[in-house]
Amino acid sequence: MTFNELQNTKTMSSFSKPVETGKVYTVDITDNGREGDGIARIEGLIIFVKDAKAGYKNVKIKINSVKDNFATAEIAAGSTDTT
Repeated sequence: MTFNELQNTKTMSSFSKPVETGKVYTVDITDNGREGDGIARIEGLIIFVKDAKAGYKNVKIKINSVKDNFATAEIAAGSTDTT
C-alpha cells in the first residue's frame, strides 16, 4: 500500500460525519449565524440551517451538504414545530 492510499484510507475512516446529505434530522436551533442562518449541532458538528432562528425547537431539517467542519441544511417540508 502506498503512502497516498494509506492516507486516503485513514482520512475516510477516521473522520466520519454524524449526518448524511439528503437525510432528515430533528434538532433545536441554538444560535444565529453571522449571515442570519440558524445554528444547530449534532454530535458536535455545526449545522447552518437556512431560514431558522435561535429558539426553534424540535425542527426537522434536511441536510443539503456536508463539509469537513460543518454542514448546511434547510427546514424540511412538514416541520411545523418552530416554537
